[in-house]
Amino acid sequence: MKKRLEMLEQLQEIDYLIDNLKTARNGLAEEMSGIEQALIEARQELAGLEGRVAQIEQEKGELEISQAAEQENIRRSETNMKEIKTNKEYQAVGREIAAARKQAAEIEEQTLQKIGQIEELNTEIANRREILAELEQNTSQRRDEKQAEIDKVQQDIDTDAARREAITKELPTSLVKRYDALRQQRRGQAVAVARDGYCLGCNMNLPPQLYNSLFKGDELISCPHCQRVLILKLQPAVQ
Repeated sequence: MKKRLEMLEQLQEIDYLIDNLKTARNGLAEEMSGIEQALIEARQELAGLEGRVAQIEQEKGELEISQAAEQENIRRSETNMKEIKTNKEYQAVGREIAAARKQAAEIEEQTLQKIGQIEELNTEIANRREILAELEQNTSQRRDEKQAEIDKVQQDIDTDAARREAITKELPTSLVKRYDALRQQRRGQAVAVARDGYCLGCNMNLPPQLYNSLFKGDELISCPHCQRVLILKLQPAVQ
């Protein structure tokens, strides 16, 4: 029975290690996800800028078509003006030409604004592409580093899992099931130290008769308060 208690204690120590390693592995996986997310966001931002340029280019093209139409209207009106006979018609056509020229000037100003916006965005896009290229290179390197760390942690988990399996094979199946159930119920701690009449798992006082039975070491004894399997650990003698 003493050997089984020692094996249960070893099993719990291994499970603690595995739990901590899994937490570390999950943390590294989250870090890797964060690295990938930063790259995704950078690409999305660049795509958004490029989409904005394409939109403004389209708007600029529409303005240029309108500008060409206004210039054609002005040219046609100026040609027609040469054939006008009356002063009233001459003045009317003149007003049409003036309005068309005003409209053409406004369109030209809007077109120049679009050109300016495109130039600013293209400059920003060029900068973002440089940043993205550097980020992609760094991301690849950091991804490899994180993956190497994850692989190392997973290797340690596999090693400890093999040790765990070796121990559980030597224990009765019913005892392993009991141990696993206690771990789930008691936040990962199925085995607790008993010392000076107390269960250190729940810090509750143990019945004297039960505590004294622990000294015999001939049976598995559970704490009546938290149900953890008790292992007697005496205080080291003061030298």
